Amino acid sequence: MSGFGIVGTGVIAAMHAAAIATLPRARLAAVTDVTDVADGAAAAFAAARGCAAEPGLDQLLARPDVDVVCVCVPSGLHAEVGVRAAMAGKHLVVEKPIDVTLAAADRLIEAARTAGVALTVISQHRFDPGLIELKRLLGDEALGRLVLAEASTKWYRTQAYYDSAEWRGTWAMDGGSLMNQGIHYVDLLRWCMGPVTEVTAVCVTQAHQVEVEDTALAMVRFGSGAVGTILSSTAAYPGFPQRLEITGTDGTVIVEDGRIVRRAFGPRAGASEAGGSAGTGALVALGALGGAADPAAIEVASHAAQIADLLAAIEEGRAPAVDGQAGRDALEIVRAVYTSARTGAPVRLTGAPR
Repeated sequence: MSGFGIVGTGVIAAMHAAAIATLPRARLAAVTDVTDVADGAAAAFAAARGCAAEPGLDQLLARPDVDVVCVCVPSGLHAEVGVRAAMAGKHLVVEKPIDVTLAAADRLIEAARTAGVALTVISQHRFDPGLIELKRLLGDEALGRLVLAEASTKWYRTQAYYDSAEWRGTWAMDGGSLMNQGIHYVDLLRWCMGPVTEVTAVCVTQAHQVEVEDTALAMVRFGSGAVGTILSSTAAYPGFPQRLEITGTDGTVIVEDGRIVRRAFGPRAGASEAGGSAGTGALVALGALGGAADPAAIEVASHAAQIADLLAAIEEGRAPAVDGQAGRDALEIVRAVYTSARTGAPVRLTGAPR
């Protein structure tokens, strides 16, 4: 049985608690906050879930029944909290993004490596059924040589969402729509297409009073020679499914909110793949589904699958399926988008360190 501690008791912490509750060999031992400690949120969160509430991070990290720490604080504090947890010998589940700067990400990765603890950065959509199937198709080269990809997050957030906490919509603690919401499908894009070598982007604030962007557009080049686009917005009323479209010389697969809604294969594809050209699974209706309009309305199964993978990785002595470097890779693309938008010039990506 592995004991978990959650640091931060905001919206996403509830998802982590629910995911932990579904795992037979995991239990939530304690929670704490690092901001607004005096408001009693941690105590209320703990009372609702039958676990302890600690007055601060040091007390939570001192608990011998906490083996894994879920870092659910504002994004700009991820590395700060994660490094302290790693130094205390705790394995880590860090919410996306890994942090808001590459320097902070590198500090966290190095701390976990030095301490010998496992680190996974939440990218739960890698565990969605449609993405698992898409990766199988790519591994079988069913799409042929990859030529084009599109990652789209057209979500909607109200001004009240940004006003709900001082850190939201700030560069120091949050980042904009791409860093907070779109990074999920940025990670999936890179996971499927390989390293990005160049980014050209524009970012604008269209519909909110925030210091960050609420709409980002980017054109990317991949190391393979393929090209693609990234779109992320929190100004797309009423909110639409996240979409990943992968095209190769022999076919195209379209994923919406973790489900394959269309796959079409050319004559060179195998019979088993061509037979699925009409699509697999139920078509996802457009509209305000799940997290597209409500940050609290996210399904728990994929978070649970990723946390279960971390526990398996610890037992097996391997890296988690989504490790710290994977989190850094996605962050590097987001940072390149922001730099290109600020300078008006293409940005080359180095990919270091690994």
